[in-house]
Amino acid sequence: MLIQRYIDREKSWLAFNARVLQEAADDSVPLLDRLRFLGIFSNNLDEFFRVRFAAIRRLSLSGISGEKYLGGVSAQQLVKEITEIVIEHQAESLNILNDIENQLQKENIYIINENDLDKDQENYLKDFFIQRVSPELVTIILNDLAEFPLLKDTYGYLAVKLVMKKENEVRYAVIEIPKTINRFVVLPSNNEKKYVILLDDVIRQNLSSLFNIFDYQSISAHMIKITRDASLDIDSDLSKSMIEKIALSVKDRRIGEPVRFIYDQEIEEDTLTFFLDKMHIVSTDSIIPGGRYHNRRDYMDFPNLGRFDLLYQSNVPLPIPGLSLEGSMLEKISEKDYLLNAPYQSFSYLTKFLREAALDPKVLSIKITLYRLAKNSQIISSLINAAKNGKKVTVQIELQARFDEASNISYAEQMKTEGIELIFGIKGLKVHSKICVIERQEKDKVKRYGFVSTGNFNESTAKVYTDVTLFTSHQQILKDINKIFDFFDVNYRVHRYKHLIVSPHYTRSRFVKLIDREITHALAGRKTYIKLKMNSLSDFEMIDKLYQASKAGVKIQLEVRGICSLIPGIPGLSENIEAISIVDNYLEHSRVYIFGNAGIPEVYISSADFMTRNLDARVEVTCPIYDQDIKNELMDHFDLGWKGNVKARFHSQELDNQYRKPNGAPQFRAQIETYKYYQNKLEVITEEA
Repeated sequence: MLIQRYIDREKSWLAFNARVLQEAADDSVPLLDRLRFLGIFSNNLDEFFRVRFAAIRRLSLSGISGEKYLGGVSAQQLVKEITEIVIEHQAESLNILNDIENQLQKENIYIINENDLDKDQENYLKDFFIQRVSPELVTIILNDLAEFPLLKDTYGYLAVKLVMKKENEVRYAVIEIPKTINRFVVLPSNNEKKYVILLDDVIRQNLSSLFNIFDYQSISAHMIKITRDASLDIDSDLSKSMIEKIALSVKDRRIGEPVRFIYDQEIEEDTLTFFLDKMHIVSTDSIIPGGRYHNRRDYMDFPNLGRFDLLYQSNVPLPIPGLSLEGSMLEKISEKDYLLNAPYQSFSYLTKFLREAALDPKVLSIKITLYRLAKNSQIISSLINAAKNGKKVTVQIELQARFDEASNISYAEQMKTEGIELIFGIKGLKVHSKICVIERQEKDKVKRYGFVSTGNFNESTAKVYTDVTLFTSHQQILKDINKIFDFFDVNYRVHRYKHLIVSPHYTRSRFVKLIDREITHALAGRKTYIKLKMNSLSDFEMIDKLYQASKAGVKIQLEVRGICSLIPGIPGLSENIEAISIVDNYLEHSRVYIFGNAGIPEVYISSADFMTRNLDARVEVTCPIYDQDIKNELMDHFDLGWKGNVKARFHSQELDNQYRKPNGAPQFRAQIETYKYYQNKLEVITEEA
């Protein structure tokens, strides 16, 4: 019998999203955070359908089986299986939402609809509708239109059915639920009870005033939502700039093919049929019955209502021992390397580094790569400040960072106006590396300073994404970073790097060599191991190499938050491999790679996962750690995650997300213990001082 070697990446991703749903279902998670996880689950699913499902659907419609690329299953079968899994998850999410709402009522928080309003609430919402909602509404009567209107991706709509008094004529309309108004309306209250109503129901309450020109006998409104293919079709017209091409492609995304249609399962059959026919939704698309409300990603922004006791306690980001935000960072970094582990430690160190470089008269130039940025980015402000102070600023900004294209185009135009030199990447390669190098005149020579990170330079996501950043003045590492910027300029020339491991040219082969070395040690009887922490593991060649290492006796520990196509624990194939996923309050995002090397461990941080796109089709940077204290810190960081027995789940062939349980040991919640670890580091420094 053939052994199954891989788990389909789409199913593995859906299993990851099911882990997010587990957090929404977990009674030990604070109630308002359970709603947040429900929103994250929904948002993740939206992106999955816009990107991954859309790609499989295109393959399915092309008539190509795709089994070679999809781990042995045909695209047609995978579309069917994904739809079945999603319907199951959607039903579960509705049950979880009902449970959360019941629990909120015990806390005197009531999510009500238009049928639950008292007279005062009715009057308040009628005025609210007239003043705030009605001016924002787009309402379209559909029957007599020559062409059905384009329903926007990511928007929610109310499908309206009016049965007229005259001859029972039926008219249909659609109302776009505006994004300019908060989805959750908090109602005035004169007691300890808090009442919240969804904007959808405010509109439902006022349907009679909205359609008062029609002589109807009945009216109903049910929510629908469409998800469109979000792939970009980049124009090859040489006369257009890259910014123009991306901007046009993003604009065209709004008319992408429908890939998912969600509807309120209480909708009348004739209304559903009307919309499916008019929108040309067919059985090859994913048609998902849902509840009364869609776009549940909005629950990520559910109002806190002043009930901070129903939220996770927020930990104040800690300082880095020995590195002050008040003194000169460059002066300190010139003496030794420092590691930032956000959000446990303050992301402000990164913005402070750039602000200092912008003002320092000795700094000559700044070069940086940008992928995803915060709204009103402090990073951009610092770079513009540097340009205004006469520094030569070079920015490689990735215009094809999915769903951030429009934002990055806006930032690019802003920087260009300020005289910053922009690089828009390389044809066929996304630039996903997270690097920065500055050059500073010191006496008679130029000295480099910089940083390499596993995450985006984004002060908003840094509050919830775990990422590590190395600040260094190691001249040879920084010389390699300069070579990467040279590659952006002249990309037909492949550079040799002495220290960094760089995709697309070297990452795969270098990691294969590192694993081969562990195999050699194991076969020689030397004690060795591999510990890998990443977001996703789906590249079949790298999985086969890890299987080979397992069969040679190398002990392998994997912390893979998301997709894991590797199957651990199979006798004769992967019995020496264990794999877990941690899903908790923070999103595990850092990539840390540790190779035991027979007692002389090597440690790397990276922007790259073990996915084919990261290894072969992106510019990624993996950086060695040379400072022994930072090496130890990163190994401790991995081990803290590995000891987790509260929020850790096992990766398995069954995709059942079984929790790793304490089994008599004390409960160990990795993210809480990691914060304590950094607190203890500070206390030790204080005592020594």
